[in-house]
Amino acid sequence: MTSSLSGMAEALFQQLQGAPVQQISAQLGTAPAQTQSAIATALPLLLGALGRNAQQPQGAEALLGALQRDHAGAASGFDLGGLLGSVLGGAGPQTDGAGILGHIFGGSAPTAASGLGQATGLGGEKASQLLALLAPIVMSYLAQRFLGNGQGDASQLGQALGQEHAQVQQSGGLAGGLLGKVLDQDGNGQLDLGDLMKLGGGLFGGSR
Repeated sequence: MTSSLSGMAEALFQQLQGAPVQQISAQLGTAPAQTQSAIATALPLLLGALGRNAQQPQGAEALLGALQRDHAGAASGFDLGGLLGSVLGGAGPQTDGAGILGHIFGGSAPTAASGLGQATGLGGEKASQLLALLAPIVMSYLAQRFLGNGQGDASQLGQALGQEHAQVQQSGGLAGGLLGKVLDQDGNGQLDLGDLMKLGGGLFGGSR
């Protein structure tokens, strides 16, 4: 199932196996196998979109700022169990999944959820819930990887996420197809400057 996953998506997917998948399944009311399959599509979709955002002017710097502002606690260690408990409890800006999705996808968050729901059989509502659960986990994972030793490097973050985006697009899998659809915001079948401007407006700004 994971052979088509990109590097960071694969690493995070493996960390979610076992108890985390069971917890997420219980929250969604879905079977663990279906939840696991949906996560395998949702993670590269999230990371791929972040990768496209990070390629925009100041995109990586804005993302790094968001990590430092709301997710710096994860830099010293990625406590997935504790984080998942907080996410399920909905406490604090670091676990504001809906807000993070708005920054990642812009106005296309409903399109992402609908596409994921159709592709995985979850349906739009549960797919939206899943993306909102995974978004803070993805952000904390990035913080743990790129804010080590109290420092952050926007260029390294942008480069790594750019590679992630390219791998997702090249995979030709469900996530790649969904990512292209979500990023093509004007519906013309091409990812152009207009789409990027729509995605980039206010992305990861200081206010939520």
